[in-house]
Amino acid sequence: MNLSNGIQSAKQWARRIKRDAIALWLAARDPRTPAAAKIVAGAVAAYALSPIDLIPDFIPVIGYLDDLLIVPLGILLAVRLVPPVLMAEFRELALQREGRPAGRAALLVIVVIWIALAAIACWYAWSKATR
Repeated sequence: MNLSNGIQSAKQWARRIKRDAIALWLAARDPRTPAAAKIVAGAVAAYALSPIDLIPDFIPVIGYLDDLLIVPLGILLAVRLVPPVLMAEFRELALQREGRPAGRAALLVIVVIWIALAAIACWYAWSKATR
């Protein structure tokens, strides 16, 4: 395999990951999706589409661990929980949305969720430290 084929293969893999993240976001919001699948799909999609990483990318090697392992494994788990017929439908919808610009509302929701989680973590750490 030459370098050109490797780059093309990596680009296709990245497009599939992005498509599945969007499809999982749609699955999390659909009433036909089972509750457990909704929770996992919503969490994985929010993390995958979030501009904030669990492990910052500027940390050498480990910084890309979530992008290369955690996100794809989370997507794999979530996809297995969503019924195949629904997942095929959500993937098709995700492909249709591919050309659209990203919504700022979704970004705002994700940032608010991360801030809330950080606040809860700080409150928990503070309560443990002051005992």
